[in-house]
Order: sequence, then structure tokens, then C-alpha cells
Amino acid sequence: MNSFRQEVRSPFGAILREVVENTPGAIGGAFAAHDGETVDAFSTWDPIDWAVLTAHYGIVLNHVQSALHTFHYGSAHRLMFHHDELDLVIEQVSDGYFVLLAIEPPSPLALALSSIGIATAQLREEMR
Repeated sequence: MNSFRQEVRSPFGAILREVVENTPGAIGGAFAAHDGETVDAFSTWDPIDWAVLTAHYGIVLNHVQSALHTFHYGSAHRLMFHHDELDLVIEQVSDGYFVLLAIEPPSPLALALSSIGIATAQLREEMR
């Protein structure tokens, strides 16, 4: 990882920047469409690498949603992934959109969950 920071391109990006900067250990946030295409992002990673990560987890989210619907459990509203070098929290913003927050472990997950919840509410409001 490097110290690259994306320019804020929209009000969505400003929300993401705020959540990343106010969450200890956070390295990036993305607001994306259900297919993983990034709407806006703020990250310490190279923008292309960040877009690829976001796209891959958009696909994972779609697979999880499909499986849950197959078994009539409804939709997933929040997913968490713990990897050796990266923790991810993904939350559904609205039908067709999600927000992703990445944190370096050991991560303060309770704070990350609170932060992504706030960001989700702000993104929903901005979409209106």
C-alpha cells in the first residue's frame, strides 16, 4: 500500500473521506453500484487497485444476496470479512448500491460498524 489519496469528486466522496479519516485504521471507503462499479471512493490505495477490490466485493455481495434469496432469507444488509491483512465491512445503502469500508487489522470493528452506519445514512440522504 502507498500513501496515495484520491481527490474527492462528489458529495459521496466527501462522506467517504470523512468516514475513513475518522475511523482508526481505515484505509479506504467506496460507494458503488450493485455490480461493483465505483460511484466514488476515498482511499490510501492506488485508484485502480481500489476499484478492483470494490468490484470484486460487489460480486461477492451479489452472490451472497442470491444465495439468501434462494433460501428465502431476505437480503443481507451488512457483511463483514476478516482477512489476514485487511478487514472489510460492506453495507447496503439502497437497492442497487452499497458502501464498503476497509480497515487494517487489528481494527476497532465496533467503531467501524458505527462509522459505516453513519456513512450509509448520509449516502442515502445525499441520494435523495
